[in-house]
Amino acid sequence: MKGIINLYKPRGITSSNAVVECRKILGVKTIGHMGTLDPAGEGVLLLGVGKATRLFDFYLHKDKVYDAEFDFGYETDTLDGDGIIAQKTDNLPNMRDILSVLPDFMGKQLQVPPQYSAKSVGGVRAYKYAREGKEISLPACEIEIFNIELLNQTKANTYMFRIHCSSGTYIRSICRDMAKRLNTLATMVSIKRIRCGNFSSGNSITLDELRQRKESALISVEKAIEQLPSIELPENNYSDLINGIKIKYAKNTQTPFALYCKKELFGIADIINGIIKIKTYLRD
Repeated sequence: MKGIINLYKPRGITSSNAVVECRKILGVKTIGHMGTLDPAGEGVLLLGVGKATRLFDFYLHKDKVYDAEFDFGYETDTLDGDGIIAQKTDNLPNMRDILSVLPDFMGKQLQVPPQYSAKSVGGVRAYKYAREGKEISLPACEIEIFNIELLNQTKANTYMFRIHCSSGTYIRSICRDMAKRLNTLATMVSIKRIRCGNFSSGNSITLDELRQRKESALISVEKAIEQLPSIELPENNYSDLINGIKIKYAKNTQTPFALYCKKELFGIADIINGIIKIKTYLRD
């Protein structure tokens, strides 16, 4: 069994729990997720099944789109609605105030992860230090926000945003930093991942739907990487590919690319010094 599951993870379970449940449903041990979604979050969680788990690096670094609600006036220790209120303020921004600072969050920038995050510090996850009451210094990471849009006001001091960002972006940190820019406090109270790469929540499936459809719900690896350019090598290269013999390729081509021979997908490849190099081998 090999393929991708575009799972709609419900709020309240971890990404690891979702993987365990899918293993039970499909009866397959080799399943892994391609980018964690917090327990409080819902939406697109991509899972690789069988050799498709090798696409982890390919999808981990894909851009993502989130819908998230920021509630202004207080901040929790975890920066989300599951935490304990640590600070409050009476300084509350209005919609005009918020709109005025949105341009400041566009583009490439350095972002400090939340204290409650899975970032590793000295081999220990940051959230473990946070649970012990230890505040540690987390290095800022470069991220990029391609677009941030204020969609609407959902409650008295709560606003819904749509954020298109690079991999590695913490939406909770955007909430924290936006509040700081407005001289107030805020907490992210909901988050929904609506797109990861070329997969969207509109064509995702629930765990119940996976129980009904099982293997037929899997998206083929060929479909999963169809956005890549592809090269079909002549049939006389088939034996060389199977036996790992170097194949020269002089034509100009966009890289990386999906490599085919005899209409069979061998993997994601690159060209290094005029030689085809398969970086992610996907053939059965």
